[in-house]
Amino acid sequence: MNHYSAQWIEEWCHDNGWTDWFQECSCYWAFPPNAVMPVPIPTQVLKAIKAEKGLCFEERIWSLCAVFSVVIAAIYTYFIASPVPLLAAFAFCAVTVARMEDDMAISLPSPIELP
Repeated sequence: MNHYSAQWIEEWCHDNGWTDWFQECSCYWAFPPNAVMPVPIPTQVLKAIKAEKGLCFEERIWSLCAVFSVVIAAIYTYFIASPVPLLAAFAFCAVTVARMEDDMAISLPSPIELP
């Protein structure tokens, strides 16, 4: 799952002089000013962008789907007197939370130090 909107990354790269950003697996890369080799965008920058902007569109959709699944499951559970819908909603919510886990939180520190 993309945790950062392409517009957010593009905006940061433009503001800081980085060019030609791209995403490799779950890591964002770009060319720093006057560089000939791409480097990962620093994790601190990505965390700052996330703190400022909040959830991206894809994360909002997954979150809303999880909430709606619980509400619908609760209604079905009440009417059919069976916990199976709640178990299915729990499984869906567990997958959603796992998908929303930030892969960058366990990555190695970036080789570039910010000023």
